[in-house]
Amino acid sequence: MRGLTLYARSRQVPAALGAAAGATAITVLLAATFSGKGQVGRPVMGLTVLLLVSVVTTTLSGPDDTLDRTAARPWGWLRTSHLAAALLCVLVLLLATLLTGTRFGPLGCVFRDAAGLLGLTALGAATVGTARSWFLPLGWTLGAVAFPGLGSVGETLTWQTQAIDSRPAAWVAAALATAGTAAYVSRGPRPRTASDPL
Repeated sequence: MRGLTLYARSRQVPAALGAAAGATAITVLLAATFSGKGQVGRPVMGLTVLLLVSVVTTTLSGPDDTLDRTAARPWGWLRTSHLAAALLCVLVLLLATLLTGTRFGPLGCVFRDAAGLLGLTALGAATVGTARSWFLPLGWTLGAVAFPGLGSVGETLTWQTQAIDSRPAAWVAAALATAGTAAYVSRGPRPRTASDPL
């Protein structure tokens, strides 16, 4: 238990959880103010999931990247559990909005978007580093919100804003979640370089 506590503190998990809860509360207030009560639209939900995933992504690496490659810890199990806990955190925060007049749903869309975007950021953490891992999810989601797509190709490219019954969107999210989990669990976060942002 002490080891898990130290692991969570080294990754600034308590601060990230507080920031994610605060971001959810602010988003609910803004949505209630400008859109009224009821279920929010797909673009707002996609951007909210992106915001929460970006916050929890900061926990994907610790202060010393070399420690993530020592044999002293079961890193595969820790990384898998870390991603599952991050996904659960995003889902619980957005499910909590069901208790309010402004709701984020349906649950299937929330799960699909959170799993896909978390997988994409995990893939980024393993390849370009945690500090830059949210760049591609941000650009891709903003593009999907600004230019909604139709047809199979459009639904594939704008999977974050598609309805729950979109098969191309589900396949893209599943592929990103699988690839990101496999890359992060097997390699861990890419070690920082001198050019990485702080």
